[in-house]
Amino acid sequence: RWPALTSRATFPPHPLAFPHPTSPAVKWSWRIARIAGIDVHVHATFLLLLGFYAFAAYQRTGSPAAAGAAVGFVVLVFVIVLLHEYGHALAARRYGIGTQDITLLPIGGVARLERMPREPAQELVVALAGPAVNVALAALLWLGLRLTGGAPDPMAGSLAPDEGFFGRSLAEQLLRVNVWLAAFNLIPAFPMDGGRVLRAVLAWRSGDYARATVRAASVGRFFALVFGLVGFFVTRSPMLVLVALFVWMAAASEAGAVTQESALADVPLSRVMITDVRTLAPHEPLRHAVEAMLAGFQQDFPVVEGATIVGVLTRKDLLQALRDVGPEARVDAVMRRDFAVAAPDEPVERALERLQACACQAMPVVRGQTLLGLLTMENVGEYVMVRAALRGAGQGPAGAPSLRGSARVA
Repeated sequence: RWPALTSRATFPPHPLAFPHPTSPAVKWSWRIARIAGIDVHVHATFLLLLGFYAFAAYQRTGSPAAAGAAVGFVVLVFVIVLLHEYGHALAARRYGIGTQDITLLPIGGVARLERMPREPAQELVVALAGPAVNVALAALLWLGLRLTGGAPDPMAGSLAPDEGFFGRSLAEQLLRVNVWLAAFNLIPAFPMDGGRVLRAVLAWRSGDYARATVRAASVGRFFALVFGLVGFFVTRSPMLVLVALFVWMAAASEAGAVTQESALADVPLSRVMITDVRTLAPHEPLRHAVEAMLAGFQQDFPVVEGATIVGVLTRKDLLQALRDVGPEARVDAVMRRDFAVAAPDEPVERALERLQACACQAMPVVRGQTLLGLLTMENVGEYVMVRAALRGAGQGPAGAPSLRGSARVA
């Protein structure tokens, strides 16, 4: 099934150079601050991360000071990650793109943008803004160290904290963290920053945003495979394996979403909606809905009186009513009278946003109060797959038929 089209874009977690045995998720997080109009969230598993490093440092040294240094170092690293994410967010704001929130996860940070810029030059700026923050921080730290006694090699040395946490040792470690964060995130593994740079360049050269996304996603999956093999067989790093899994899944998901968005651009609902629709009358018993649901593919049923739609009976409400009042109850006692509708000439993308917002399985397509068809996520996915197949066979978007049979609303 094709992924749901969404109006939000996500800059992926920016992995850190630590073996974090954890899985990224945005649920179970809480807000800790609001900075520059953007909510900052921390995931609950972040506490486990702090505990893990505190325990590892104490077990290695037997020193509470070392455990405290480890916790402090991890917190500072995540402050750097937060600044990285604000680089993306503030660059996107320059182009009128808001950021819903930034979430800190054990493997990095996630900035949820309202949408991704569709101009290659704009995406290039937004993608590079995060690593640019790390480069600027590294330059400031290097200059400070240079003025106080010579600068270290930023690519050499360990990133692990020790009892020499304070003073010059801390600045050297944070310098290395920024260099490694910038370098790692510029690897062209879509949808990491470097992968988004690659997509912007490909889109600029070809003029085809969807095709550029598919190509960048293929490169991203290649790097994901490399990360996984290196993390599993060479470095024994669970964190790198998790990054590989994230890059693989996120690349496939975003490529599918962009392909869907491209296929649905400027397509009216009349070309996508289901017209072979089973309807119910208000006075019918619920058992008729059960029979219709078991006999076909529909889960939600428009309720029509004469030629006018008066309600919608959803699968969820039907099952609840069967438990509460039984199959002989009337449809109009259970149906929803407050429901979202769409017009046949409305763009599919806009209607899909409302369909997702109401958490509905189907949305009636009407002209006035007359039912013309239904919009469902499944039918949209089928339409996108057919368009992709036609395009692969050499028929461009203009050659795609309406894919509609004769309308029948029963």
